[in-house]
Amino acid sequence: MGASGCEGCRERSPPERVDEGAASPPPRRVGVKVPLPPGWSAQPTQDGSLQFGPSQHPVLRVDLRPDEGASLPEPEALLDSVARAFEGFERSDSRAERGEDFVLVRVMLSAPRDDAGVGEAHPAFIGARRVGRDLFLCASLPGVTVEEVQRAAEACAGIHVPANVPP
Repeated sequence: MGASGCEGCRERSPPERVDEGAASPPPRRVGVKVPLPPGWSAQPTQDGSLQFGPSQHPVLRVDLRPDEGASLPEPEALLDSVARAFEGFERSDSRAERGEDFVLVRVMLSAPRDDAGVGEAHPAFIGARRVGRDLFLCASLPGVTVEEVQRAAEACAGIHVPANVPP
C-alpha cells in the first residue's frame, strides 16, 4: 500500500517517455460521475488515477479496475490491507460500512515514535465502489482532515454512470 492508503493504488513515477509499441495508457471510463463537495474538482494524474479535492489540496484518489466489479472486497479485507500497509502504526476508531455496491473503511492511524509511544492520530479512508462490471478503488491522501475523509467516503460511495451513458 502506498502513501495513498490503497493497496494497488501506489504512487508511481510518470513514464519517462511513451514509445510506439509501449504499453497502452491506463484505462479510463468515460461518463463516470463522482459527486463532489462544493469547491472540489478532479485532477488527473500521469499514472491514470484521478485525484479530487480543493485546488492544490488533493484529498481523494480513485483508480479504475476495468472488469473487476465482481471482486468487490469485504470490509475485513480492506481493514487487513490497512493493517499490513501500516504495520507498527496504532489503529483506532475503525469504522466499516458496506452497501450493495460499495465498501468503505475509515480509521485513525498513529505513527510509532522513537520513545515507544505513538504520535498524533490522523484520519484515513479506503474503499471500493462497483459500477457495472468495473471496480473503483478509493483512498484518502496524506494530510487530510476527518471532515475531508468523510466527504471523500461519500464521494466514493456515490460514484455512478448515468443511465444514458453506454458501458
